Amino acid sequence: MNTETIKRRARTVRRLLKSKKTGSLVVTKPANVTYMTGFLGGDSWAVIAARAVYLLTDSRYTEQAQGECRACRIIERDTALPEAASRLLQKLKVVKSAAVENSTTLADFEALQKKTGRTLKKTANIVEGARSSKDAGEIAAIRAAGRIASQALKQARRYIKTGITESEFAGRLDFQIRKLGAQTSFETIVAFGANGSRPHHQPSGRKLRRDDYILVDFGARYKGYCCDLTRCFVVGRPRNIEFYKKVYDAVQKAQTAAIKMVKAGVAIKRVDSVAREVIAKHDLPVYGHGTGHGLGIEIHENPFLNTENKGKLKAGQIITIEPGVYIPGKLGVRIEDDVLVTQTGFKILTRSCPHMFS
Repeated sequence: MNTETIKRRARTVRRLLKSKKTGSLVVTKPANVTYMTGFLGGDSWAVIAARAVYLLTDSRYTEQAQGECRACRIIERDTALPEAASRLLQKLKVVKSAAVENSTTLADFEALQKKTGRTLKKTANIVEGARSSKDAGEIAAIRAAGRIASQALKQARRYIKTGITESEFAGRLDFQIRKLGAQTSFETIVAFGANGSRPHHQPSGRKLRRDDYILVDFGARYKGYCCDLTRCFVVGRPRNIEFYKKVYDAVQKAQTAAIKMVKAGVAIKRVDSVAREVIAKHDLPVYGHGTGHGLGIEIHENPFLNTENKGKLKAGQIITIEPGVYIPGKLGVRIEDDVLVTQTGFKILTRSCPHMFS
């Protein structure tokens, strides 16, 4: 990751820490460690101090860290992470002003307190606050992930034929994503027919029929950043195709209405409610999940688009818009795209993946 990018992020986090009268931060959440250091490995923490960002890792990752974390100071630990962090805090003489992310496990937090011999404070949403708005490099990575996912689905569709199972098609799609130089950003969902009514259906041995429906929820992770897409289409001409068309049309209109609302300063719950209103006007059951969520290093990040969120959209955020209709025992339709929030409106980052109905 670009050295200047890491330095800029560190400055932003230090300003947030200063506002909370905190001098340093122990970063334990893997996604936050990646954001603050560029490190894509595991089992490591970061410490944000006044003069430097430190990565605490072990010999398994030292070489990788040296290549990925050029703006950080790498400390190869030979002890457990709490002890390694304690040693560093004491060496830097910042124990009194140190805070720890509140996502830290209780066991690690208690161990860190024991090693430092002090009562440490927890803090929330410091790094997450900085992560919420994406810079140009992050936006480019997510857009590229979307292009890869789109191409992978196009390639995988060649294997759609009567008798293929949900699990096999999911595997074919995952393989294409990897073949194109990316990783899957979450476990791919493939649902045939009535299984589409389960929003988080796990691919099974259910076989594709000659006349059937397909729902695919999938994503690629590229350069550490995720995209998230859902597409629905039909095979042959299912018996209740006219009703399916009605449902698909309603979901597509709900998504379009919600996307048109996206703009910096717009109330998040308003974007959520607009999509639900469209579904309700079509006399269809309104979905129970949120209308969307932020994404970036993690597949689910702030902000979360639901009826409870009282916040407003901010320029630079990337969100999904994913309304759906689910009718148990019959069908499910969801359409999902990734949308960049701008000062004046929005940009759809996943236009390369067409909405398919045939």
